[in-house]
Formats: sequence, structure tokens, C-alpha cells
Amino acid sequence: MLHFPATELTIPSRFCGPPKSGNGGWSAGALAALVQHDCPDNRADRWPVIEVTLRQPPPLDAAMTVAGDDDGTLVASFGGLPVLSARVLPDDTLTPVEQVSPDEARAAEASYAGLRQHPFPTCFACGTDRAEGDGLRVFPGPVGEIDGQSRVASTWTPHPSVQEDYHEYVDEHGRASLGATWAALDCIGAWAGDFEDRALVLGRMTAAVDALPAIGEEHVVVGQARGTEGRKTFTASTLYDADRRVVARAEHTWIAIDPADFS
Repeated sequence: MLHFPATELTIPSRFCGPPKSGNGGWSAGALAALVQHDCPDNRADRWPVIEVTLRQPPPLDAAMTVAGDDDGTLVASFGGLPVLSARVLPDDTLTPVEQVSPDEARAAEASYAGLRQHPFPTCFACGTDRAEGDGLRVFPGPVGEIDGQSRVASTWTPHPSVQEDYHEYVDEHGRASLGATWAALDCIGAWAGDFEDRALVLGRMTAAVDALPAIGEEHVVVGQARGTEGRKTFTASTLYDADRRVVARAEHTWIAIDPADFS
């Protein structure tokens, strides 16, 4: 099955990260959904490893022009300048973050640092000001270190409002959109890193989705720090379903910023 790029991509204001720009994960996933590829095993809910680079804050409620480059890269532009670019990677090197139980993830949510202070409380993925069914409300709290790197975890139950509407499946379950799936994998990486110490925005995200998450099913998403380098922070995340199977994996590069520039 092939997915052909659209001529435009618009990020509705619902899917903001900072108040005036798109949530990095949702924006990246929305562009990834337009990447042309062959679905493995003829499954419409499985996606290859796709790398998306954010070159400037994605605008809200504004049509971006989407076009393919000669090298197979898909670029979303606004005002003649590139905003997002996406490409399929030939190799899958994404290592899952070690899972935790749903009970442990639920308990960790009470220690979510964003409940105390949040630079972007209206963020679609992890914002504390978003109501149930409006935002994802992924609230990751600490669950211990692996190899000296911090980990955080949260539960996430996809709401019908994020159900995709253009695939047919071999089962009866509604599924979350690719944008919502990438968003669920997104901010948890920042909270696993040094988001408490400095504000971060997504610079690059690479993800592989093995199955879109089932609507109404409790999932566990786990994030892990992978180090820092100057203004950059590196993290990873993994989404597990109710049977503790890997649904999707991601790695991120974050850029430290002044929150006032995005307010």
C-alpha cells in the first residue's frame, strides 16, 4: 500500500506544543503519514522507520506546502521556508526502552514534574491544562535508572477524538492516528531528559510504528535519557500495549530554548 504526499499540511491549533506552534511529535507524525512507502506485510497500520527534522516552529492553522525532493525527502514549507522534512531510513536501529508495569506507570504519574511547574501547560501531549479527551495527558513520572540514565513512565489510553479515519484494518478496533501516536512518544522524552532544568523543543524525531494504538485500550509509554551535548539533549521512548507488546519506538534530539521565545 502506498501513501502519496498531499499538496498541503495544516496543523490545527488543538495540536499545539508551545501556545503558538505545533506539538513537535504530532507535527512530525502528521508529515510522516504523508511519506510514500510500501507497508510491510501488507499491513496498513505498520510504518517503517521515519526520521523527521523540525527546522522551525510549525505554524498553527496555516497551510504548509508539501513537496518531495529528488532524494525522496518530503518537505513541508511555509512562506517559502522549510518547516519540517521527513525521510524513510533504510535500517531500524531503534532500541526499545525497558518496559514497566501499568501499575508502576500509574503510580509514577503522581510524581510528574509538570504538575509542579510546566513551561508549556497547554501542550497537546503532556500539558496539565488540557482536559481529558482534548489533550493526551501523558504525565510521566520517574521509574528508576537504567545504566545510569533516568527513566520515566506514564499510562495512555487513546481517546476516540484521536482516532484516524482513512485506514481499513484486519480487526475491529479503532486506532489512534499516526500524529497522535508520535505525540504520545514525544514529550515523554523531554521529561526523561533535563526538561526540569531547561526548556526544550523537539529538533529531530525518528520513530517506527509497529501497530497503531487501539482506541480505549490502556497503554504504557516509557522514556529514557540518552545524554546531552551542549544545547542538545538525546532521549528515547517506547509505547507498549495492554499485552505488553511493543507498539512503537522513537528517539529524539531536543534543543534548549528560552521559553519566552515561544510564549
